[in-house]
Amino acid sequence: PTGASLPATGRSDIKAWQKSVQGLLRNLQRPRYVATGLLPEFQQRDGRQAFIKNHQLPPYEKPEWKGDGSEENPGMPMDQKLMLYAEAMAKDPAPLIEELNARLVELDDIVYSSHYCSEGGLSMDDIDLWSRLRSITIIKGVEWPDKLRSYMDELSALGDVPLYDEMAL
Repeated sequence: PTGASLPATGRSDIKAWQKSVQGLLRNLQRPRYVATGLLPEFQQRDGRQAFIKNHQLPPYEKPEWKGDGSEENPGMPMDQKLMLYAEAMAKDPAPLIEELNARLVELDDIVYSSHYCSEGGLSMDDIDLWSRLRSITIIKGVEWPDKLRSYMDELSALGDVPLYDEMAL
């Protein structure tokens, strides 16, 4: 229904947190999306390769990643991208997960409640934040602070959109 959520509040603290974990999450989430093979968009080889082609891993930036390595389309060849994804997936994730767990505690402190992230009610802040946090549920071993985990579960139920916990790697 129209008006079911409030507009974004412009919370710079949440945006700053999201930006601060961007590289960390790219290293943990992106290889797992492709590796599960359980999400419909990644069941076909072409779907996995399209994702890899368009989603760089740190420390690479888009201009270095895009392309196919040819003279006409400089950038990184697909074989190298596939290798980097495989290496990221093969690495011991424990240090990155430990860092993520600490960062989630920080976020837990700035999320308003287990019902919505900003004071005043469900808003576009929640739609943005929850969708980003949902992708963390594909990472096995993440320890969610209580309020933040309740937030994830409540919005999952409210939107009838499942989390990825059952397929976490």
